[in-house]
Amino acid sequence: MTKHNILRKQYILNEQNYQLKIPMELDVLIPENDSVRLISQFVEEMDLTALYDTYERMPSEKYASPEIMLKVMLYAYHEAKDISSRSIEKNCRRDINYKYLLEGRAAPDHAAIARFRTKHFAKCAQSFLAQMSRILYELDQLTTSEVFIDGTKIEAAANKYTFVWKRAVSRHQARFLRKTALLVGDIIQRYDLKPLWQKQVRKKHVKKLLKTLKTLARKQGLEFVCGRGHRKEQLQRDIEDLEAALEKIREYELKIHKCGMRNSYSKTDNDATFMHMKDDHMMNGQLKPAFNVQHAVDSGFIVSVGIFPDPTDVLTLKSFVENMESNLNMKFERIVADAGYESEENLTYLKEKGIAAYIKPGNYEQIGTRKFSKEIGRKENMMYDAEHDCYICCNGKAVKKTGSRKVKTASGYIREETHYYCEECDGCPHRAKCLEGKNWKKPLDKRYKTLIVSRKFEALRAEEYRLIDSEEGKKLRMNRRIQAEGCFADIKGDCGFTRFLCRGSVNVQAEYILFAMSHNLGWLHSRIQNDKLNLHLYELKQEKEAA
Repeated sequence: MTKHNILRKQYILNEQNYQLKIPMELDVLIPENDSVRLISQFVEEMDLTALYDTYERMPSEKYASPEIMLKVMLYAYHEAKDISSRSIEKNCRRDINYKYLLEGRAAPDHAAIARFRTKHFAKCAQSFLAQMSRILYELDQLTTSEVFIDGTKIEAAANKYTFVWKRAVSRHQARFLRKTALLVGDIIQRYDLKPLWQKQVRKKHVKKLLKTLKTLARKQGLEFVCGRGHRKEQLQRDIEDLEAALEKIREYELKIHKCGMRNSYSKTDNDATFMHMKDDHMMNGQLKPAFNVQHAVDSGFIVSVGIFPDPTDVLTLKSFVENMESNLNMKFERIVADAGYESEENLTYLKEKGIAAYIKPGNYEQIGTRKFSKEIGRKENMMYDAEHDCYICCNGKAVKKTGSRKVKTASGYIREETHYYCEECDGCPHRAKCLEGKNWKKPLDKRYKTLIVSRKFEALRAEEYRLIDSEEGKKLRMNRRIQAEGCFADIKGDCGFTRFLCRGSVNVQAEYILFAMSHNLGWLHSRIQNDKLNLHLYELKQEKEAA
């Protein structure tokens, strides 16, 4: 008997007598305290009506229902080994925990998983996160006393070299309009048409002139030709030049419209903005297409998420707080954030809403240092005379008030600035040190000390110092680092999520909300296992008294 027949006979015997039998009840193979059970139970308690409404036709009983798909996606993001649709499909076919969630249904393919993430879940992602937060509040896992806000930048699923800069587009647009004006002038003179008396040629003028030339071509019975062996008439060439110019003008206008209030966008993902990232692989400050992700954390749970195109955090606070309160139907008593959110507009907004702002001032780390105290040109190192409304410099001279003006910021907020000017800088021995700086264009003997101060901002900043220097403020600042930054460390560091898979702000928000919801379920599971359900704030470590 040959070797091939021996192996074939042995295979038949194994198949008949020693067939592998898998238990039909997967429940017995999964530990009672496994996180997959908590995820399944939590989703079953949620109201998924909004998710079901996104389907025009429900899948048959053979395939996974929307509820099962949500369980699978949350568990996949909870594991976070690989959240691509093909990896999730492979896990659904092999992993016993995924089979437990599928409840005997067929494993979804990668296309169905991708459609669920972008076509269905993205439409109701924000409402599901808010619903989860309300359930956690009913379970006494959240409080409305304080909320920690922080932001980070995550790279978009776009090419690094598909940038469009608003300033460059505006410059090229102005240059092309000047070139188009010369073309329009030549055509008007050639056909003896009515001149355009406007100072600048616009799109409507080009369209009107193009309509006139097409009418003239119809009257003359002009036959448009193309290709080799045909000679175009001058009228045909003028019409084609105007059509090309009109198309180019529309292209410039579309690019500026896509930029909006931003300075740039990516051709691959129009919602992505080019920003400075901490991960600078070329070590040259290269900008990358990214999104500014904001999240609010309460007791270690992410309660709200926002996606913004602004590179800085200061412009996001107002709209983020409004969206958070409208989605959650909750009002927090205190908001804790870092120095990146400090501005007169934000502090005024929180004060008007009756919210205590525990925001670290921008100069908090510098004040008190030796270097800062030696900078005699700063207003913080000058004595302020409230009676005469002036500052006294280190030489005893008065920096007097010269007037005030109102300034409108980029966000539309109007603040009042007070200007101060010193007329006695001539012959001062501290002049060079007091007026040092890189932006001075005048020689030293023609420089005079000027100060620009916002009295309202100074009062708000003084209130900030009072709050954050208190024992409660120190405790909240410590918890912000642990909770708000800890959530980003869990998602970006532990899960390795540093680049979005989806494109578009709506899909990007849905993708991050999946991470936020899975983080919340994982954190709830950890609190249950470690018996820390009543932990909301970490206490400051008390220094040991000397013996």
